[in-house]
Amino acid sequence: MRLLHTSDWHLGRSFHRVGLLEAQAAFLDHLVATVHAHGVDAVLVSGDVYDRAVPPLSAVELFDTALHRLAEAGVPTVMISGNHDSARRLGVGAGLIERAGIHLRTDPDGIGTPVVLSDAHGDVALYGLPYLEPALVRERLGAAKGGHEAVLAAAMDRVRADLAGRPDGTRSVVLAHAFVAGGAPSDSERDITVGGVAAVPAAVFDGVDYVALGHLHGSQTLTPRVRYSGSPLAYSFSEADHRKTMWLVDLGADGAVLTAERLDCPVPRPLARIRGRLDDLLADPALAPHEQSWVEATLTDPTRPAEPMARLTERFPHTLNLVFDPERTEDGPGASYAQRLRDRSDQQIAEDFVAHVRGGEGLDGPERTVLYAAFDDVRVDSAEREVGR
Repeated sequence: MRLLHTSDWHLGRSFHRVGLLEAQAAFLDHLVATVHAHGVDAVLVSGDVYDRAVPPLSAVELFDTALHRLAEAGVPTVMISGNHDSARRLGVGAGLIERAGIHLRTDPDGIGTPVVLSDAHGDVALYGLPYLEPALVRERLGAAKGGHEAVLAAAMDRVRADLAGRPDGTRSVVLAHAFVAGGAPSDSERDITVGGVAAVPAAVFDGVDYVALGHLHGSQTLTPRVRYSGSPLAYSFSEADHRKTMWLVDLGADGAVLTAERLDCPVPRPLARIRGRLDDLLADPALAPHEQSWVEATLTDPTRPAEPMARLTERFPHTLNLVFDPERTEDGPGASYAQRLRDRSDQQIAEDFVAHVRGGEGLDGPERTVLYAAFDDVRVDSAEREVGR
């Protein structure tokens, strides 16, 4: 069976104030064309269909058009909600839409009920695990404790229990939206840390033939059977080196992944990160290939030059982000606040602040537990308010 694995469309998102709806429409055109050109048997969409819980009307219309086109292609599509989606909103009309071959899986209660497809070699059971916010689903899933690993383990217990009751030789596919250990994040994913821990081990998915992951925006292979498709478009300059693709996966008669090919997605405009003194950037001939790219420029001039953005856009008209990093030591008195916080989580920043006001004395174990619980409460409150909209 041939599967097309994609995720993290983030319909309605912008890139540094540049609207991406036209680029997202081009990607969906490419997706439908790929379905036809490669004889795809099923499309897998592993969450974050939208960029926010209440998407703009233009994004909803684009999604509606995509569903109609996939239904017209006659190829079953299985789609789950991600942490950016409102599961309740995305799942409206799921029962009716399913009659057209579009299977929306947004309700945790349906985790153990697969979409069953068949080919010449028998059945393939496709299980959709929507994003599982631990504090909201722990009791429903009967998880022993509240972290991501516990709720995903409980969800996978339901998957394995259903699979055990199916005929021998039934192949299995799981769609999930999570941060799995070994994956490399970028700057554009929303933090889903719980209690200071974000990642879950890949072993939680043991027992199934293929795991189609969403959430991380870079295409990655954690094991031959556990993969992230990544987002089809770049949503931060940290993705400048990403190759944006979908996975075309051939599942064998025995459930083995026979082939997994990366199919490139359309690139609306390349990204470039350039660094140096302003005069050097304006004169360097090696930067000519980036003159039509979306550019993030980091200026290292010891003092801030006059009108840097206006001067940069004369050569690089699509400059979108300007960073100042003067030629000083990273920890020196001239280091900016943003530089000191780079690559640090909210929890780490809070811990550093406590240590600073205490004259260097950091948090002890119980204090750290209270701090992490406070961050979790804020995140859960935000998720509950989105669900209730």
